[in-house]
This record gives sequence, C-alpha cells and structure tokens, in this order.
Amino acid sequence: SPTRQLAFLALMAEAVRGGAQFVVATHSPILLAYPGARLYEFDGAGPVRAVAYEELEHVRVTRDFLAAPERFLRHLL
Repeated sequence: SPTRQLAFLALMAEAVRGGAQFVVATHSPILLAYPGARLYEFDGAGPVRAVAYEELEHVRVTRDFLAAPERFLRHLL
C-alpha cells in the first residue's frame, strides 16, 4: 500500500543515516522517489541504463493515470 511504502522509505532513510546501503528492485514510483537514489532501467530492449526519475515508464504511467483515470479506464474497459 502507499502508506506502507512511505513508512518503508522512512525506515530506509533511518538505516542509511546509520551507514546502510540498499539495492531495491521495484516498480513503485513511491520507492523510486527516494532522494539521491541511482535509478537504472532494465527494459529488455537494450542495455541497462541510468535514468532520471521522470523518465521511468512506471512513474509516467502512474502520474498520467492519477491525473485522468477515466481516460485509461475508457480504453481498457
């Protein structure tokens, strides 16, 4: 859930302040937004590449859906 993901970000930040590092594989735009995270895209269509948060497909699709869910649902349903 989004609330649990936000709680997880807080736990990660606390651990990072204590010297921890993380490798996280996720599609969650919430987790991908961790400040200072290095983001890599593994899309299968080409080599692994570093990307900006705004360039990630999961971020774009989620943002677009939340802005206009009826537009997506009209095409899907």
